Amino acid sequence: MSFPTEYRRNLPHIIPPGGTFFVTFRLKGSVPKHIAQALLEEYERENLIIKNLSKISERKLLLNENQNNYFEDFDNYLDTQSTGPHWLRIAKIAELVGEAIEFRDGTHYNLIAYCIMSNHVHMIFTVQRDDIPLYKILGSLKRHAARQANILLNREGAFWQAESYDHLIRDRNELSRTIDYVLNNPVKANLISNWRDWKYSYVKENYMDSKYSAQRITNPLDEIDLL
Repeated sequence: MSFPTEYRRNLPHIIPPGGTFFVTFRLKGSVPKHIAQALLEEYERENLIIKNLSKISERKLLLNENQNNYFEDFDNYLDTQSTGPHWLRIAKIAELVGEAIEFRDGTHYNLIAYCIMSNHVHMIFTVQRDDIPLYKILGSLKRHAARQANILLNREGAFWQAESYDHLIRDRNELSRTIDYVLNNPVKANLISNWRDWKYSYVKENYMDSKYSAQRITNPLDEIDLL
């Protein structure tokens, strides 16, 4: 089965209907252009080296690893950045972003988890409607939150960075690891010692075990159809 390909600038994204995605979007200006460019150039250099390897299986593994490293370098920079906008640190703004995310649960997507940091947002969800592509779901969510946030901030202009990061989650083990990553982002950033203490995190109850441990996330087989 072939899936539609959505092109964002020069980056092709395969968008399968009903896919489960890990998505990250950040505030406009949260990463300086020269830093973003340096990270991208390093990623592309590594990709060129990997693509010259002879073994297809090795290439595939290393390309995926390089993509993960690129994302983690970006995310680590966001977590340690003291300059740039941190509007999501403001309680009312973080709350309206959380409300916008939860409002679309059950209509546009099946929300699994999210975490709102001071300058970026992580989400995991399964797309529910084949007639609304991923980029439109995110566009609607981001536009609504930006409009309300700008009113509170008494400002105009772009609130979010235009492009978002999205990754298709391919199996239940990867889903488990990704939920863990999202919930523990504030812990990794040394903001709290226990992920439960972060006010702007959420995970749907049936994606956790009875002990509610971030280290023992379970994934009900009947709840999700992973590709």
